Amino acid sequence: MVERLAPDYAGCVVKEIPTPAPGPGEVLIEVRAAAVNFPDLMQTRGEHQHKPPVPFVPGMELAGVVAALGEGVTGFAVGDPVCGGGRGGMAQFAVLPAAGLRRKPDTLSFSQAAGYPVAYLTAYVAFERCARLQPGEWVLVHGAAGGVGLAAVDLARIMGAKVIAASASDRKLAVIQKEYAPDAVVNVSNGFRERVKEITGGKGADVIYDPVGGDVFDESTRCIAFGGRILSIGFTSGRLPTLPVNIALIKGFSVIGVRAGEYGRQFPDKGRENHEAIWKLAEEGKVRPRVDAEYPLTDWRKAFDSLADRQVIGKTIVRPDL
Repeated sequence: MVERLAPDYAGCVVKEIPTPAPGPGEVLIEVRAAAVNFPDLMQTRGEHQHKPPVPFVPGMELAGVVAALGEGVTGFAVGDPVCGGGRGGMAQFAVLPAAGLRRKPDTLSFSQAAGYPVAYLTAYVAFERCARLQPGEWVLVHGAAGGVGLAAVDLARIMGAKVIAASASDRKLAVIQKEYAPDAVVNVSNGFRERVKEITGGKGADVIYDPVGGDVFDESTRCIAFGGRILSIGFTSGRLPTLPVNIALIKGFSVIGVRAGEYGRQFPDKGRENHEAIWKLAEEGKVRPRVDAEYPLTDWRKAFDSLADRQVIGKTIVRPDL
């Protein structure tokens, strides 16, 4: 529970609270797994754009088993395996609106299902709605070892693109190469624009997926193809980059901000289509969400630090049942 906003998780505690009861239209879930996302870390400090009032239980993605149904809820029964998101995942029990839940696909474990929707929905909205990605186009994915980046590598491959996975770690790139078989990998530690141009035959990447920002964004403008699209996903580097518009003018590229949740709120029908599309991929067994490590709830700090220290390849999961 986040009781006050402070650096270094100083306002966070593990404590016993009464088991919540589901209200009308809500479901009580016995949590089996909750994913750790960068917004969870930022919210402990009040640095994310969404600022829930304190105290609150973090955890925006979870999977578990239905424990009780609120008034008027249909389509679910006690014991059903479900997954969804919104709030309160890092607890033994959580209450969520039934409208935001889905039955867990048999193809995914509880931990995979908990870490699936945010990353893959972000990648889907970025590629399908924003970039209009076409088969055969070159896609450069920065931060490819993180949960959001690895989902982009996986989805771009499924959509028929040629994928360049980028990271600052040879160890991580070796795992990505082995498990996801991108067309190329690039270590960005000493620069990457010349290598990307070499891989793409001199023209540069058609689409660049950037959850990093900072220096990575700056250099990306130097290896984007004419008419290409840079997808701004986030700023895990900690620096908000700025764009001299003459560069965009000369190279004819676009910079597109991607907020998958807000896209769904602005365009509800398309938002529902987006969710249906990613869950269909999961049900068909086409995607491969990767769980890097699982921690018991009592080790939540280690789980958070695994993201903060950039140790993760895929998703970190907190499991109250461990």
